[in-house]
Amino acid sequence: MDLMVEASPRRIFANAHTYHINSISVNSDHETYLSADDLRINLWHLEITDRSFNIVDIKPANMEELTEVITAAEFHPHQCNVFVYSSSKGTIRLCDMRSSALCDRHSKFFEEPEDPSSRSFFSEIISSISDVKFSHSGRYMMTRDYLSVKVWDLNMESRPVETHQVHEYLRSKLCSLYENDCIFDKFECCWNGSDSAIMTGSYNNFFRMFDRNTRRDVTLEASRENSKPRASLKPRKVCTGGKRKKDEISVDSLDFNKKILHTAWHPMENIIAVAATNNLYIFQDKIN
Repeated sequence: MDLMVEASPRRIFANAHTYHINSISVNSDHETYLSADDLRINLWHLEITDRSFNIVDIKPANMEELTEVITAAEFHPHQCNVFVYSSSKGTIRLCDMRSSALCDRHSKFFEEPEDPSSRSFFSEIISSISDVKFSHSGRYMMTRDYLSVKVWDLNMESRPVETHQVHEYLRSKLCSLYENDCIFDKFECCWNGSDSAIMTGSYNNFFRMFDRNTRRDVTLEASRENSKPRASLKPRKVCTGGKRKKDEISVDSLDFNKKILHTAWHPMENIIAVAATNNLYIFQDKIN
């Protein structure tokens, strides 16, 4: 018989969430972890499966007064008392569990003020944060919203230190993306092992990589047609209007059903994993 690989649960932690869980993050103390849904974040001990401790609860007494939901949460990589969570309003709250048992008061609040001139019907939807990730060093965190990736210094709450546009050419397409529900897609993001580069997904099986030192970026495509084993990936470019060059793809012919929401980077090596619909691609930096 062929070798079959099957995952079997070691423990089941039950009955703590009313809504879908959007984040799980193991603490650096290796004893506890958090799980977050739309309205609550719970702290679990790895050895105790039948009860958890509620550390954030944003559920209003009257659900009609609900204005935002929790979209992602993560523990700090080195400080076991610190975690962050992001919201659908584009804000990030950093909490310290030493200050109080219920972390309803944040110790830091990160938000970029909106430019009133660019406000539109879609502003609130596209500013919703779909993922938040601490850098390995613990000094920075990265957030992903619909059109961009932002890098924040934990010592500066007023604005991000870097903003990388993922697919700015979609700004003119927000109407149709709203109609086909794509505007609510939740893209994730990740750091490379040395925190010098970041990666996130896009549509048409494209994924984007940004080099933080050189400020260079590249668009690559994960597809069966273009990905033969050992073949190198060619950078892709999207053309927004006018004459299309030979290798460019028109923004009107992008396939919005092909989307890369999940990406991961090896902690030590230049190996990445990209999930494109029902295919998983693993790419390695070219070895000379």
